[in-house]
Amino acid sequence: MGEYWIPSKKSKYYLPKETYLTAVHFARQYPLWVQELNTIPDTGSAVQYDKDKVQTSNVYDANAELAMRRYEISKKKELIDQVALEAGKDLHEWLILSVCYGLYYHQLQERGMPCSRNTYTSMRQLFYNRLSQLI
Repeated sequence: MGEYWIPSKKSKYYLPKETYLTAVHFARQYPLWVQELNTIPDTGSAVQYDKDKVQTSNVYDANAELAMRRYEISKKKELIDQVALEAGKDLHEWLILSVCYGLYYHQLQERGMPCSRNTYTSMRQLFYNRLSQLI
């Protein structure tokens, strides 16, 4: 993260420092969300009519808790995917590797990223600008 500069006030993607860093740290949680979605079981059990309704019952419902957690995490993950697709178009996988997994431009070039540094920088700045508007 130290290799990248916060967009200046002259940039069309300018963000205040705090807003920029909020977007950066939000995106950096993506690998944790993917890992958690893979470890949280998808327990889609059927409705049990022999118990009270969940809304009126004070019994802890583990399935509902897991389902709500999965929903919250998947919405955040989908937000990152959507913004990356919008900002990166055909290069969205490379953009996710950069902004979410912390890979630098030269590391992506070694892996075969097919774009120039200017395109890459513009794509990253657009991503953070758009993400900061949506979170």
